[in-house]
Amino acid sequence: MTALARSVLVTGSNRGIGLELVKQLAASPRPPQHIFATCHDPKGPRGKALQELAAQHPSIKLVQLDTVNLPSIRGAVQAVGSHLKDQGLNLLINNAGVSSHATLRSLDVQEMLSAFATNVVGPLQVAKEFLPLLEKAAKGTGKEGLSCSRAAVINVSTKLGSIGLCLGVPEAPMYPYRASKAAQNMVTRCMAAELQDKGILCTAIHPGWVKTDMGTEKAPLTVEHSVRGILTVLASLSQDTSGAFLDWEGNSLPW
Repeated sequence: MTALARSVLVTGSNRGIGLELVKQLAASPRPPQHIFATCHDPKGPRGKALQELAAQHPSIKLVQLDTVNLPSIRGAVQAVGSHLKDQGLNLLINNAGVSSHATLRSLDVQEMLSAFATNVVGPLQVAKEFLPLLEKAAKGTGKEGLSCSRAAVINVSTKLGSIGLCLGVPEAPMYPYRASKAAQNMVTRCMAAELQDKGILCTAIHPGWVKTDMGTEKAPLTVEHSVRGILTVLASLSQDTSGAFLDWEGNSLPW
């Protein structure tokens, strides 16, 4: 079994799906050489689980990255670039995100804007700033076609952002979360079209409803199960699935 990618960067990796992605990547039979685990404050108390993981696996590098702060993103690009030296970054996983259960009555403008800043502008800005390293990887691997082992941007999405499904949510309509994730899906489609000729794959992945701080204990899916599925799907991606919206089992979802 070959490594999913030589180098992987995960945003929002101090908890939930991000933390489990880092954990399973590091423990895989052929782990990536570089796993860049990024979050807002990797050395603070909320990064404790990540610090413990990094102490066990030399492949894990902790990098400060606040996805809504441009100087922080640029600092992370520099830090990652210095580790990679003349190699590019193969796989960027935009996992950082925020939820919101706001209804039409409870909604306020700031909550809406904050969700869009984190769920839409953040992943777009991160992809933009890391693009030179992704392009370097796409050119340097000697591979044809599109794959995560060559160069890829994976946006962690949700089927709650699907306009085609427009699922009913009993608790609340979740306007900021659902509207921002629908917008993020459009970003994925646009990037897939723009970056295809540069050899960079872009795909949106719905991880399922997962037992995390965001998903709550009501969720039916464990984070281990979800991430195991996500990593299997990522290994199978090709030019046929660039610009696709898939779930953790590889099923295609309507936009």
